[in-house]
This record gives sequence, structure tokens and C-alpha cells, in this order.
Amino acid sequence: MATKTLDGLRVAILVTDGFEQVEMAEPRKALDAAGAWTRLVSPKEGQIKAWNFTEWGDTFPVELPLDQARSEEFDALLLPGGVINPDTLRTLPAAVAFAKGFFDTGKPVASICHGPWTIIEAGGAHGRRLTSWPSLRTDLQNAGAHWVDEAVVVDRGLVTSRNPDDIPAFNKAIITLFESASAQSRRAAAQ
Repeated sequence: MATKTLDGLRVAILVTDGFEQVEMAEPRKALDAAGAWTRLVSPKEGQIKAWNFTEWGDTFPVELPLDQARSEEFDALLLPGGVINPDTLRTLPAAVAFAKGFFDTGKPVASICHGPWTIIEAGGAHGRRLTSWPSLRTDLQNAGAHWVDEAVVVDRGLVTSRNPDDIPAFNKAIITLFESASAQSRRAAAQ
């Protein structure tokens, strides 16, 4: 049985059509097993369709439309990759503002693969050490980040990974990072 170290932690998973299925599903499973309360937040209503490596994947229900979501109602943010998903999100002012809310308040953020495109637009890359899918290297460096080719990187409340092969290390780092937010959330609730 998993330890519920994230009991009650509220995690937004910001996605739209074309997110890499395994990059959402596996971290979400790990977060849920640790006791987190996760919600798929999307600019689309109804259903969103995943990308499964080389073709369209499964369809998932949107649990909270982006226009009803508030970053202050969550303790942490997960940004899965895939090419289509973050490329779309970074062009939507509401999605960028939602992600920016987490950076502005110092809440933890986890992102994998192409997910850091949204981080760039939200102003969260500058001055941070991070990783991503290799093709984002120049974009991240141009945004003022220090890009490295490592399985997982944690820097000041942001955990990043390169690709689906890194998911085991990514999940472990997410749980560790989000545990601090969970402890803060429990302390605030007790006051």
C-alpha cells in the first residue's frame, strides 16, 4: 500500500488535445496513489484526446474547464508534454495566466518533455536549471534558463524531465517536491 504523503494536496493537470498520454497518466497515477486530489484542467470542455507516441490515444473527460479554474484553488501544477498540447497551451492567454499563477505564488510545478514551452510563456524558465525534450534546448536558453540533459532536474519548486523513459525518476521527484507543498497546506489548514 502506498504511503499517503500527499493526502489532500490539490494538483491541477493542465492539458488539451495532443498531450502525451503516458506523461499524464503515469504521474497522475503516482500522485493519486500518494493521496493527492488531481483534476484535468483544460481550455476545452467535454473530452480531450491524448497522443500515444505515434498516433492518437485515449479520450479523457475534462474535470474542470480552464475558464472556471483558479490557480489559488490548487497547491501544485503538472504540465504533461506531447508536441501539440503545450504548443497550443502556450498560445492561449488563459492557460499561460493559469500556469503563471503557480510561479507567482511559489507553488510547485512539474513538467516533462515539451511541457516547458508553457513554462517559458508563463515566465517561469528564466534563471532556472531545467531539462526537457532536446528540441526545446534553444527555446529554453533563449528564455534565460540553464538547460541540461539529465533525467530529472529540480530547481526552486520546479521539477522537469526529458521524455517518457524518465517517468520513474520524474514521479519520484514530483512526490518529493509536492510533499513540501502538502505539509504547508496541512499547516495552513490547521491554523
